[in-house]
Amino acid sequence: MFVSGLILSLFAILGTSIVGITHDSTAAKIADNEKMAKLRRLNQILPHDQYDNDLLNTTLIIAPDDRLGQRKPSTVYIASQQAKISAMIFSVIAPKGYSGEIKMLVGINMDGSVAGVRIVSHKETPGLGDAVEIERSNWVLGFNMHSLLNPEEKNWKVKRDGGYFDQFTGATITPRAVVQAVRLCLVYFNRHKQTLIDQYLQSIQKTTSKK
Repeated sequence: MFVSGLILSLFAILGTSIVGITHDSTAAKIADNEKMAKLRRLNQILPHDQYDNDLLNTTLIIAPDDRLGQRKPSTVYIASQQAKISAMIFSVIAPKGYSGEIKMLVGINMDGSVAGVRIVSHKETPGLGDAVEIERSNWVLGFNMHSLLNPEEKNWKVKRDGGYFDQFTGATITPRAVVQAVRLCLVYFNRHKQTLIDQYLQSIQKTTSKK
C-alpha cells in the first residue's frame, strides 16, 4: 500500500513538472513571437540600415500625455546610428476612430519629419476603415517625410475637411482620427525633443557607468 502510494505521488510530481515545463516553454515561445512581430513592425517604419543599435531594447518610458492619446506611461523606441539618434518611434492612440481606439506606432526623424506610421490594432469596419492597415492599402505611406511645415500644421486634415490628406471612399472618420493623431504626435515631438534627447543621454551615461 505504501509503495503504491509512493508511486502515485511520483507520477503526480512528474506530471506537474512536465506541465510546468510545457507552460514555461509555450510562454517563452509566445514572448519570442511577439518580440519578432514588434521588430518587424518597427523595421517597416525604420529600415534596419537606418540604425545600428538594439532598437527593441533602447527605449524611454514617458509620462501619459493627451497628445499621444496615452492615459498610462508609454514606450518610445530610440533609433541611433554611430551613437547618434536618427529617429524616435512613439506608441500612439487615436481615440476617435469610427469603432473606438486605433493604436499605432509613429516614427519621427530628428528633423521633425515622419519616418513612417503603422497601425498596431483597431476595430474599424472591414473593407472601409481597415484601409489604414499597410496590408490593405498604401494610405499610411502618405505620411512619410511630411512634417508640421510640409504641409503646414493647419492643413493636417483630410481633404474633406479642407486639408492635405486623402480620406477613404465611404469612410472619413477613420482617416481623420489617424491624421489628427499623427499631427499631435509631431506637436509632442517638437515640444519635447530636447527633453527626450537629454533623457536618452542620461540613460546611456548610467549604463556606461555600471560597466
